Amino acid sequence: MPTMKSLRTGAVDKVEVVDVERPVPGPKDALIRIRACGICGTDVSFLHMGGMPARAHLGGEIVPVHLGHEPAGEVAEVGADVEGLVVGDRVVIDPTGHPSGLIGCGGTQGAMSEYLLVENAEVGKNVQAFPDHLPFAVAALNEPMAVARHAVNRSGAGSEDKVVVFGAGPIGLGAAIWLKLRGVRHVVVVDVIPSRLEKALAVGADAVINSAHEDVTGRLTELHGQAVNALGQPRPGTDIFIDAAGAPAVFNTVIGNAKSHATLVMVAVQKKGEVDLGGMLRSELTLIASQGYPTEIFEVTAELAEHHERFEKLISHVVPFAEADRAFELTLTPGAAEKVVVTFDDQP
Repeated sequence: MPTMKSLRTGAVDKVEVVDVERPVPGPKDALIRIRACGICGTDVSFLHMGGMPARAHLGGEIVPVHLGHEPAGEVAEVGADVEGLVVGDRVVIDPTGHPSGLIGCGGTQGAMSEYLLVENAEVGKNVQAFPDHLPFAVAALNEPMAVARHAVNRSGAGSEDKVVVFGAGPIGLGAAIWLKLRGVRHVVVVDVIPSRLEKALAVGADAVINSAHEDVTGRLTELHGQAVNALGQPRPGTDIFIDAAGAPAVFNTVIGNAKSHATLVMVAVQKKGEVDLGGMLRSELTLIASQGYPTEIFEVTAELAEHHERFEKLISHVVPFAEADRAFELTLTPGAAEKVVVTFDDQP
């Protein structure tokens, strides 16, 4: 049986490359040769644990996890019953649409592998082709950009809205791009890292705020004008806040700056902290949670290809699979990288 190399969690904060059997597609499946795969914060969480807990009936011990759920690749084999795909097609994949479990998140497969099996392959459902001009590394942003797109969709932002995005990581910057592409009037990005704020301006944000050194309330009032909350207390005229940072300070800042009937969209994984419910009441603040991409996974693909030069700016490092250790070290080191994509161009 042919084998392939696959990346999984090793010891805590370590990865290991293992040889596993190369999947064999059935009549309804497609085998994808992976060409690029992004590293997500979820991968890092698994590294911190050294894997993930097994099911209770297995004793709950920590077991290795095959990593990677942000893949782009090309079709290597197609089952006889698969329609709409041919060998050589360049494709992105929905990591959630597979009978054997979530790709890279506890299922039997991870996309940080030379090959990936798309079970019951169906174009537009769990696999989607993209045009040849879109680089594989940028195509690997399809999954996180679907997360960002869902947050923007959940916000309901329109052309006349003034929006603030907290967190200039890939999801926050992706949200800023989608907001501007849908014609939103004014988008501000808030972060504490100057290089990320520079990148926010490069991808189209109208303004940035370094919350470590600037008065957020004063700057938002300057940028968005002044409004009031439900008690008539002065507040910036910001309509929508998007939390792509997940720090308790963000919630506090939003509640302290929310005008009447403002909206807060929570897309970041939240860290524990207290929420000022009274402050929310005084602004009649609407809190909307945004999880994953119920419909957006392939909604973003064509626009990602159309605007690929803008999205490419989100990638800080492209690292070959042979140096996967270095790729994950970059991701694990605070401030060392923003978005790391692993490529498989050197693989047979």
